[in-house]
Amino acid sequence: MMEYVDAQLLDGIALHVFDFDPVGVAVTSGSTHRLIYMNNAYRNIAGERELGVPVREAFGDLRTQSFFTRLDRVLETGEPIDLENFAFACGEPDAADIEPFASIGISKISLRGGEPGLLIRTVDVTERVDLARAIESVREERRTTLQRFESLTGLQKQAIWVCDLQGRPKEPCPGWERYTGMRWEEYCGDGWLSAVHPDDRERTRRTWLTAVDQRLSCWNQSFRVRMRDGSYRHVRERGVPIVRDGQVVEWIGTIADVEEEWQEERRRKLLDQAAAATEDLAGLEDVLHALADVIVSTLADACCIYVLPDTQEESVPLTSELLVSIARTRGNPPPTGPVTFGPDSHFVEAVTSRRPVRWNFRRGEPPPGVARHVREWIIAAEVNSLSLVPVVVDGAVAAVVAAVVCEDREPLGAADVTLLQQMLNHAHAHLRNAMRFQHTQRVALALQHCLLPQPPKVAGLEITARYQPCATSAEIGGDWYDSFVPPCGSLLLTIGDVAGHDLKAAVAMSQLRNMLRGLSMDCEQSPGEILRRLNVATESLCPECVATCVLARLSVCDDGGWRLSYSVAGHPPPLLVTCDGEARYLAGAVNPLLGVGSDLPRTSAVAALPLRSTLLLYTDGLIEVPGEHLDSGLERLRRKAAALARAPLDDFCDGLLTGLTAACSDDIAMIAVRVPGA
Repeated sequence: MMEYVDAQLLDGIALHVFDFDPVGVAVTSGSTHRLIYMNNAYRNIAGERELGVPVREAFGDLRTQSFFTRLDRVLETGEPIDLENFAFACGEPDAADIEPFASIGISKISLRGGEPGLLIRTVDVTERVDLARAIESVREERRTTLQRFESLTGLQKQAIWVCDLQGRPKEPCPGWERYTGMRWEEYCGDGWLSAVHPDDRERTRRTWLTAVDQRLSCWNQSFRVRMRDGSYRHVRERGVPIVRDGQVVEWIGTIADVEEEWQEERRRKLLDQAAAATEDLAGLEDVLHALADVIVSTLADACCIYVLPDTQEESVPLTSELLVSIARTRGNPPPTGPVTFGPDSHFVEAVTSRRPVRWNFRRGEPPPGVARHVREWIIAAEVNSLSLVPVVVDGAVAAVVAAVVCEDREPLGAADVTLLQQMLNHAHAHLRNAMRFQHTQRVALALQHCLLPQPPKVAGLEITARYQPCATSAEIGGDWYDSFVPPCGSLLLTIGDVAGHDLKAAVAMSQLRNMLRGLSMDCEQSPGEILRRLNVATESLCPECVATCVLARLSVCDDGGWRLSYSVAGHPPPLLVTCDGEARYLAGAVNPLLGVGSDLPRTSAVAALPLRSTLLLYTDGLIEVPGEHLDSGLERLRRKAAALARAPLDDFCDGLLTGLTAACSDDIAMIAVRVPGA
């Protein structure tokens, strides 16, 4: 019986199974190549060597030191090496010494406990008669030894295969049979491709045939293989050609199970994608769209995200808003909007239990209980499963993510749903901030509308006002508009903007608007004089406040026409648009900002308003674009308003908002008045 340092390669497999192998077998362990085993045949070739020491020490008299470099290379890269007719001479040569030659194969293996090692197979070919026969014998013995090593160690995650010149299996592969349950007659020829996942089959076939036809030095491919139980696992196959006399005679390779490695890599990439996609987004809808895009591109065929109300009562039916709905399937996904779910629905189950719900069914055949708004789409898209994952933010279910798989693709499993939960948790900070932002912005907008009154009804005049908050700010702003009729019967219009985006700006805005109302009750004073008095009050009562403002008075002339008297305090000028499509700015009565200039006089200007003309007062959010000169924004507004001159007044205002605000980044307030015809 041979000596060996470590009694086992793997648990339960003893090294002495190689003791009487006709091929010389040696085994090393670790990065120092500690020699732990030699069988009889190897001792006959190499002589007695000390076990338990590095190979460099045990074979210190080996004349060809490149042998040790090759050992390092195989251990580092995992690529096997064949050394044909290798000069395996030891000690000092003498006149009678016949230099021995050996054919050596070196392969990387896994030892007990996962320790890497090398399997060294050696055949003495010094006295060969027929070189070709000796090489073929070595090749066959090497293959047999490798197959014996595979079968004896009972590897669960690796198998070895051999193919002919055309890339077809040349002999049975026990590892493939263990993986797939296929018999030799089933996977010989091209039959092995039937076990490859349909989505991976063509790519795997194409790359393999390319490697064979072009005699590539290595084929390395990962794909899914159907297991005995019908499930799929990821494997990695690596193959290399065996070359003799410059010609490829066959291919040999390995199959390794890499499912855990693939799942971990997939998990890491998905989490990173979810975090990166939502990192710089503030709006809730933008964040949810970004998450849905990641889900559809990696996990599912479609994704719907339902947002629950801020205050959700315990009673059912449950109403939510389908905010995001995207799909890469046939047919249109469910439309966005409010959706109501009954008490027995899976949606309500996911919300109340706060746990994911998976629902599999026959493709295109929605079972009872499926919400009405998705039933037709399930049929058209041939949906086969639906997974609902609740999203908890600040202790409450804020949203539900619905992931859908269609046609013959495999439904999401428990691991996929767990991964989906991890992805949502990974983006939790961004999602929570977006939902808080939406809630705060909604409250701020409601407060702003409470502070901004409805225009009065004045015979013969149309008056319309609009307010649009900044899409990227959750706080209340300082923009305001106002319109009222003092005792004298004329119409007063005002618009302004207090610097800042916080509660302080909102309070200052409310104070200025109320003071301006009080100061404007005396119709004998001009708009400029009223703004002078307002500036004095501002500097006294709000010393840190800076604001812009336009004050305008509309009154009827003796001939039935309308006259405008106005004054501007550091604000963009009023815009007058005639019914014929001419638009011009009223550039008179330009004065300093409110909050500066103390008690200096302020000017007023007068303009006649043509029949059916429109007067527009607005804040700078309508014209300002970051990095652009203000004149460009003013000209853009003038052209757009001229094009809408004949539109109804509501359409005129809405058209300006939708046509000009794509690149704007501030609150927008506007008030428009249209005078009557003859």
